[in-house]
Amino acid sequence: MAKADYYNTLGVSKNASQEEIKSAYRKLAMKYHPDKNPGDASSEAKFKEASEAYQVLSNSQKKSNYDQFGHAAFENGGGGGGFSDFGGFDSGSFSSIFDDFFGDFTGGGRRRSSSRSKRGSDLKINIEVTLEEAYQGKKQTFEVPTSEKCGECSGSGAATGSKASTCRTCDGHGQVRAQQGFFTLQQTCPDCGGEGKTISKPCKICRGTGTNRVNKTLSIQIPKGVDDGTQMRLAGKGEAGPRGGTQGDLYVYLSLKKHPIFKREEENLYFELPVSIVDAALGTTIEIPTIDGSKSNVKIPPGTQTGKQLRLKDKGMPLLRGSGFGDLYLQIKVEVPVNLSREQKILLEKYKELEDSKNNPENESFLKKAKNFWDSLS
Repeated sequence: MAKADYYNTLGVSKNASQEEIKSAYRKLAMKYHPDKNPGDASSEAKFKEASEAYQVLSNSQKKSNYDQFGHAAFENGGGGGGFSDFGGFDSGSFSSIFDDFFGDFTGGGRRRSSSRSKRGSDLKINIEVTLEEAYQGKKQTFEVPTSEKCGECSGSGAATGSKASTCRTCDGHGQVRAQQGFFTLQQTCPDCGGEGKTISKPCKICRGTGTNRVNKTLSIQIPKGVDDGTQMRLAGKGEAGPRGGTQGDLYVYLSLKKHPIFKREEENLYFELPVSIVDAALGTTIEIPTIDGSKSNVKIPPGTQTGKQLRLKDKGMPLLRGSGFGDLYLQIKVEVPVNLSREQKILLEKYKELEDSKNNPENESFLKKAKNFWDSLS
């Protein structure tokens, strides 16, 4: 029976790119995988056909031969690897192809380097700063429990005079394979833990890990303008990797302490400014604090009401990325006097006698609306 055209098998044109060929094979392999279709001989046959077609068309030399001579290019030792009824399809070659696509499915992709080292763990630390420190920036020193490379064995994990040897179980690959019917499954080597090497004489100080626990003192420059939740990364300041592995990173998370006066929203600052009823009515100038530690004079216009907002340009926080500053906003709160003396009450009663509706336009407007409401109900 004549073999099907490889391009037709994968459902691609002769001008298809390698990405298109790979994508087509991926879909067919997942659809007809024998593990997804147990006992289905037809699916297994289609899976074999797709894999055979892909191995040829994904190889530029084989694809060129196939385009010129068709299936004849691989018959009678014609340079194709012997694909007659799939009997010559090497299981190792198939495993390599399948691992490229479905490493997770088979228990992990191929280990490409026997000397591949594990990376150390990342560390996280939280630092609380005041709003003033966030404004000015500061150098922060802190202590963090971590691991560092063992000085006795220089991180190798092996005792002085000895060294790690290639794992005999996995031959240094870090992976072992098990044949299960048609498929070759991979898993991490149980003897070396995937490192590809074993140590017969471990270092007495680090007991073969290549690292030791320490409390390390580190410093970081906190830039001006940091906000609550700002994250900073110190590359290579995390834990040392086992047996010479690279170090992880240290992540610093910043939080701002609550300030007794200022509230922050991004680069702007806010605070509520209480103003006496007299100052609000007559107007005045008030001295207020600013985050840089200086003072500013703010003019309160006559007739200022509660809720009025005053803006002081460039008196907020410095911009974390870029130049310039945010603004400072003052929210006016007119304060009604309490605990009046007898004389103060007499003066207020006198004022009440002199009070005109024009002095309180909002109150007068509300009373008119209320009267109209009641009239509409009668």
